[in-house]
Parts: sequence; C-alpha cells; structure tokens
Amino acid sequence: MKKSLLIILGIFIFLLVSLIALPFIFKGKIIERIDKEIAASVNAKVYYDINKISLSVFKRFPHISATVEQFGIVGNEPFQKDTLVHMDKFQIDFNLKSVVFGDTPSLTGIHLDGGRLYVKVLEDGTANYDITFPSEEDSVPESNFQIAVDLIQVNDFDLIYDDRSLQYFMALGKINLEGSGDFTADVYDLPINMNAVIADIAYEGTHYLNNKQFKGETTMNIDMANMKFAFGEGEFALNDFLFGLTGFIAMPADDIEIDLAFVGKDNTFKSILSLVPGIYTESFSDLKTSGTMDFNGFMKGIYNETSFPAFNISLKVADGMFQYPDLPRPVSNVNIDMQVKNETNNLDNTSVNIPAFNLDFGSNPISGKFFLANLISYEMDGTLKGKLNLEELTSIFPIEGMTLKGLLDVNAQAKGKYDSVAQVIPNVDAKLVLSNGYIKSTEYPAPIDKLNITAGIQNNTGKMNDFTVDLSQFGFVLEQEAINGRLKINDFSLLNWDGAVNGTVDLGKILAIFPMEGMNMEGKIQADIETKGSYKDVEEGRYNKLDTRGNIGVSQFSFTSTDLPQGIKITQAKADFSPDRITLSQFDSQVGESPLQATGFLSNYLNYFLKEDETLKGQLSLTSSKFNVNEWMTESTTSDTAALTVIELPKNIDFSMAVAAGEVLYDNLTLKEVKGNMILRDGILSFSDASMRTLGGQMTLSGSYDPTDLAEPKFDFSLNLANLSIMQAFQSFNTVKAFAPIAQHLAGNFNSTLAFSGKLGQDMMPILSSLDGKGLLKVAEAAFKDSPIIQGVTSLTKLNDTNTLQLKNISIPIEINNGVLDVKPFDVKLWDYQANIQGSTGFDGTINYLVNMQVPAGKFGAQANTLLAAISGNEVNESTIIPVAISLGGTYNAPKVGLAGGNSIETLLANSLKSRVSNEKEIIQQEVTQQFKAAEDSLKKELKLKADMVQDSVKKEADKKIEETKEKAVDEAKKVLKGLLKPKPAKPDTTKVN
Repeated sequence: MKKSLLIILGIFIFLLVSLIALPFIFKGKIIERIDKEIAASVNAKVYYDINKISLSVFKRFPHISATVEQFGIVGNEPFQKDTLVHMDKFQIDFNLKSVVFGDTPSLTGIHLDGGRLYVKVLEDGTANYDITFPSEEDSVPESNFQIAVDLIQVNDFDLIYDDRSLQYFMALGKINLEGSGDFTADVYDLPINMNAVIADIAYEGTHYLNNKQFKGETTMNIDMANMKFAFGEGEFALNDFLFGLTGFIAMPADDIEIDLAFVGKDNTFKSILSLVPGIYTESFSDLKTSGTMDFNGFMKGIYNETSFPAFNISLKVADGMFQYPDLPRPVSNVNIDMQVKNETNNLDNTSVNIPAFNLDFGSNPISGKFFLANLISYEMDGTLKGKLNLEELTSIFPIEGMTLKGLLDVNAQAKGKYDSVAQVIPNVDAKLVLSNGYIKSTEYPAPIDKLNITAGIQNNTGKMNDFTVDLSQFGFVLEQEAINGRLKINDFSLLNWDGAVNGTVDLGKILAIFPMEGMNMEGKIQADIETKGSYKDVEEGRYNKLDTRGNIGVSQFSFTSTDLPQGIKITQAKADFSPDRITLSQFDSQVGESPLQATGFLSNYLNYFLKEDETLKGQLSLTSSKFNVNEWMTESTTSDTAALTVIELPKNIDFSMAVAAGEVLYDNLTLKEVKGNMILRDGILSFSDASMRTLGGQMTLSGSYDPTDLAEPKFDFSLNLANLSIMQAFQSFNTVKAFAPIAQHLAGNFNSTLAFSGKLGQDMMPILSSLDGKGLLKVAEAAFKDSPIIQGVTSLTKLNDTNTLQLKNISIPIEINNGVLDVKPFDVKLWDYQANIQGSTGFDGTINYLVNMQVPAGKFGAQANTLLAAISGNEVNESTIIPVAISLGGTYNAPKVGLAGGNSIETLLANSLKSRVSNEKEIIQQEVTQQFKAAEDSLKKELKLKADMVQDSVKKEADKKIEETKEKAVDEAKKVLKGLLKPKPAKPDTTKVN
C-alpha cells in the first residue's frame, strides 16, 4: 500500500513539474508560430514587447495561454498615425496538442484586459480595420489557424467608432463583456454579459445618447449561415432604466431584416427619470420618487436605402413625483401618455401622439397635448399652458449660486397643417410673458433686474400672409444700464419685419453672471438701431425698400479665449447703419500685441447675414504703427519655435483694403514703411502696389496668395528689389539660401526684377521643388571672399592666391523651373580675366556650372614660358589667349572644381599654344559648352523626378495634417472617456511565466 502511494505521489509530482516546465520548453516554438501567423494574416504594423510575453498552462488547463502586454496594431496609409487597437494585456488560448504536435494550431479563447479600439471610416468608405492581405496576392502565405473559440472575455476596454461615410459616431468606455459558446458551429447559443459607459452616440450631427451607463445580459442564438442573430429572454439597462429585448436581426444579403420587441422591466417613474440629463448624478439614489411607468414597443421590417421597418413605441407615466432630499418642493403630478408609430415602410408616415401630459413645478401646473399625423403634411394639434414662479425653481432644483425671481406665463395652441406650395400653415395662438424677472449670481454683486419679455405668435386663418410674431417688449437693467428692444414679423412668405434695440450692455458683467469656461470678456456695447424691411426684398436685392438706421458703439472691449489666446482689444469703435451699408467711422483696436486702426464700410450685409452662400463686400483702410503677423500664423503663442501654419481665407468675403504700417514683423523679416492695396476675393488674397523698406533697401511687389486647396496653397509674386543687402537676403530668405548660397560670401547690394510662383508647405514656407520664375539680378559692386569656390579655382589654376574677388556691373539673367535655378550665360571679370558663366542650382543644393575664362598665356608663369620658347615664329606670345573651361559640381559648401573635359592645366596650355590657329579656341569652347549642356540636361531630368517625388510627399503630409483637424470629435470623445473612467490598478498575474 505504501509503495503504491509513493508511486502515485511520484507520478503526480512528475506531471506537476512537466506542466510547469512545458511553457519554458516550447515557448520559443509557440512565439515563432504566433509571429508567423501574424505576418501571414495582418497587413499592418503590429507592436509588442517579446520580453512581456508569458505562457501558462494553469490559466485554462488543458489549454495553453499566451499573454502579451502592451500589444497593438497601427494601420498603413492613410491611417499610419492611427492606432487601430491597443491592449494593455491580451491573452489567447490554444489547444496545447495542436500547437506542439499539429500543423494547424487551434485558437480556443480570447481575453482582453484594458485597452482601446479606434475604428475609423473615411468619407470614401476606406476603413482602418481593413488590414487583411488581398486574396489575389499570391506572395502572401495563407494562414492555417483553426478557430475553435469557446470563451471571449473583455475587461475595462474603450471603443470609438467614427464612420464619416455615414456621419455616425459612437464612443463607449469601460466595456466589460463575457461570452461563451461553441463558436465553431454554424448555429450556436452565446450567453453574453456586457456593461459599458455610453460616452456619446451621434448621427448626422445629432447627439442621441450622452454619458449613459449601459448593461445587458442575454443569450443570443447565432446562425452564421444565414447571418441571423436572435435575442432570447434577457435584461438590459440604460442608467436605472431596465428593459427587455427579444427578436432577431438578420443580414442574409444587402437588406437588414429586423424583428425586435422591447418592454420596460422596472415599471417605476424613477427608472425613466434616470435618463434625464442632469438628474442622474451620484445623489440619484437619494432622490425621493413615486409613480408608475409603462414602456413597450416593436420594430419589424426591412431596412435598406428605400425602406424602413415599421415600429410602435409607447410610453406612459402615471402620478410621477420626484423631490431632491434637501429641497422643500417637489415636481409632482407627472402624467404622460405618448405613442410614436409607423405602420408602413416609409419613415415619412411616422405619427406622434401625446393626448395629454401634465406636471406641477411646486405649485405651478404645466399641461398640454400634441399630435403630429405625419412628416409630409405635418398636420398637427397641440397646446401648452402653464405658469411658473421662477423663485420656486430654486426650491425644486439644486441651482447653486443663483437667485431667480419673476413670473413666466405660457399659453399656446397650434392646429392645422403645413404646406409651402399651398401657402398654408397651422392656426397658431401663442403668448409668452416674463414679468419682473430677476437673476443674481454669487459671482457678481449686482443683479439683472426688471427683465421683461412679452411675445406672441398669431395666425387665425391658417394662411401664411396672416402669420405674425410680435416681440413687443424685451429689456432688462444691470446697474442703472438698461437695454430695450422690440421686433415684429408678419407674413410667413414675405417675412416683413419692424424692430428696434436701444441701450447699453456691459459684457463683463454679463459674463460674470453667466460665466463661460475658457473665455474672458470686458467692455460695453451701446446700440441705437431701428430696422424695417422684408426678407423678400433682401432675396431680390431691392435694398432701397429696406430701412435700417442707427449706430452701434463699442468701448473698452477686450476678449480672450482658449481658441484666441492672442486677444482682441477695442478702445473705441463706432458703426453707422443704413439700408445698403454699415459705415465704420471709428475703429481703434489692438489685435494681439499689434495696434490697428480701421475705417471703411461693409455692403450686402443683410444678404450675408440672412441668406446662405452670400458674399459680404467691403472697403477698408487699415493702419498700424507696428503689426506682428507671426503671432497670428502659429499654432501656439507660448513657444518661440512654434511653426507657421497655413492661413485659410474665407470665400464669402470680398474686401478691398488699403494698408499702411510703420513696421511689420513677418517670419524673421522686419518690414518698414509698408503700404499697398489688397483684395480678398473668392478665398484668394491679391496684392498690388505694395512697397516696403527691408534688408537695407526697397521692395515693391504684386501678386497673390491662394489657399483654396489647403493641402497645396499657392503663391504668385512679381518683385522689384532695389539696393537690398546680398548677405542679409541670404540670412532672411530660404530661397536665397537654397538657390544662391554664394550670397553668404558676398558683401554688397543687388537689384532685381523677378517674377516667381510655386507652392507653400504647411509651415507657409515655399516648397523649393515647386518653384518657377524668371528675372534679372544686377550687382553694381560686391566683394566675394572666403568662398570654397574661390579656393577651388585658385588651387586648380594657380592664377591667383587671394581669397577675395571684386565684382562690378554684373547682370545675371535667371529662370527657375521645377525647383531648378537656371543661370543663363553672363559675362563677368574674374580678377583680371574675362569670363563667361552659366549653369544651374537645384532645390536640393546641388550645383552644376561652367566657367569659361580667357587667360593670357603669360599669366601661367614658368610653364608657359617654357612652351613659348619651344615654339618658333610669332603666332603665339605671352598675350595669346588661352581658353580655360572650369566645371563646378557637388554643392556650394563642398564643391567639386575641375577642368571641363578632364584635361590638366599643363595639357590644356600645351594644346592651346601649339594649335596656332586663332579660331581654334572658339571651337574648343563650343565643344566644352556642348558637352556641359548635354550633362546638365541629364541632371535636370533627374532633379525633375526628384522634385515630383518631394511635392507628392509634401502633399501627403499636408493631407494628413488637414485630416487631423477633423479628429476633434474623436479627441473630445477621448477626453470624455478619460474624465468618466478612472484607471484601475492591474492585478498581479501569479501564474505568469517569463
């Protein structure tokens, strides 16, 4: 017996040691297999740390579990900046036998613990989750995983789904999910349990659910052959609202078949109340409630582009009441009976019926009804009646820091249908009166007082021309400053109006009472305006029939916000209104750090403000003693190294502007005595007669800046430059650094007439490879010294040992094509020798020049004298001209200087002297020049290909940057998720084997 026990104990210890050792023994093979399958299946960048991979047989014995931490997938273009999925801890289970001994590993379980999934679909339908290899690509090995998953677990996971092709957005956080079943079968049951935070669900810009807690538990029957997903008996919840969902969703083809029924589970008023924004807070459980609720409905039919399922949704609330525990008054007598239904497959046939609803805010009853027959004729019948003592609201709702007073009285009826063709609208009789309103905030010592509003909407016949909106009174007082107004509109088809506003508003006081996050504002607005007219006259341009008169004044105004950190200050401004224009008679301001004064007028302003696709026209005169352009062209004003960004110009503004500035700071330039004319039209800014002093000289320019394509903004300028410092131009202009690096060693001034165009990068700097231009550079006198070019020439020719060259009266014709500066042949004197120079500089810094020098033979010294003595006759002497052709290649700072044709100085000299034929030097020069041009053409073709590649790359980067501006919804969702969800500490994995 003892022997048997020892044998059994020995076998158990052997098995235990084997199980512990097994992951160590086969870890390399398993990881190699996983890498192989990822490479075969995933066409994206997969990242993980091999040192954070662990294997265990104890987590789901007899399966072997592979766990990897910080695992993720990043997409390829155009999603290379988007992380499709990141998992803090990712565990997959395999059948141990299939991994070690089989050819087809069997996947049996998936576990996610922490992480996020970001699904993104572009407007054209391209999706970042499409990361599988195309099936026709034969070079990719076929994956041979077998799927035998029977367990899926997800813990603390976030999901963002951003489908721009459908304008659908969903953000879920803290997802916990567990499902188990035989996933390999065609038909199987899947018990599933899930809870999550619904941060946002939006469709076509409308947000349907925000910050709701969701949980659900059900058993789904899944029929993969027919793509049918059926829901069994289960329970779901949004916040505290519990409901059941049964039926199925099927997608056998392109259509979606829906047959679902839903019903409320907890028939209390408190459950439906939990869905009301602002009420479902941490103290919701302490809320006193009573009353019953009944909710049920169904959806059945086909969903596709032309059909929508029939549905019927019913909600009833009886005797509802809720009261905050620390407040004396409740909202009571809440009764609602609502039915929304559509018995057809046409969504336009939807009807809404609320035969009665009522509730009491303390002692203030509100009641009404509403019926809408369909979404075609909009036949309706509704009423709303109630009186509300605003002072009682603070005893019903927890409104902290605010005192309210006043009486609000509403009495409205509407009955009839809307038909724009027949000029028919519902009969309406509605009145709203707010009397003796009072609002006081603890943030400001004085109240808004004497707030009175009297408004009415009237139509007794149902005809559009009998429609009237009458805001007969609107006004309030804030610290002895009053504002009052009125507005009357009649005839729904013509929209005739007659209104006025008079008084003063202190914006700083208003903002103190109603604070807005991230915004600071001060200043007063004084208004005295009367307006009368017809929108029909606006549409047809009959501005002489419109009568808008008066003035608006602004004083001591200041505004800053998170979006406008530079700030705007207006010391004093005054605008006078007439029917056809707004005249700006005074505007003394500071935009950012720059003082700015303006006068002028705006026209077509009524069309611009009242109609779509209208253009605001104007003529302005702008003056500034010093204007800093840089602070308005950077992404951040807090960084000295912030990059300039493309400025988008509005397409619906047509302004002519005369500009005068004592000083303008633009990039690294200081411009003095700036003046000129600008026209902003169709989103393009044009310049004319613009002049300024800079770089020690004078600059005049005409041209345009065109950012209509934000990814490829364009410019087209004509410049006239006079007496500009060559060295300062090199220091200030990137184009000079690139195309004329010689300028860094030139001391002197230059003149130029130059027309050039090209594209700008996202940093507002010219894309050198895109430049085209033509012009003439003139240098009256300049000193060229300490240049590697001079050093190379003197070292090669031994003609001079100085590092300085004096240049006088040079005219250099240039052209720029596809980012290559082409210097046409020009004459120059190099030291004491006549020379002719031609060649090109590429946008990449490469140079290719030919220098043809005419050198008397005697200048070559002893070697020339020896050759001259050996030649009899008088055909040659020390004055005989030797053509010296020098080639310059490489880059300016690292030039390759040599004799064109490959000769040595000695050979060149001997051949030239012995030729004795006077015209042979021209023939030699022609041959060298032809060889140079042939080589230069080849180099230009290479640079053209390179330029195209650079511009394509810049365009792609620009497109990415523009796409990033569309990510705001996603970024906001991520912020919401971070705010809603607090990360929980990870539990140690006691079974981990490294």
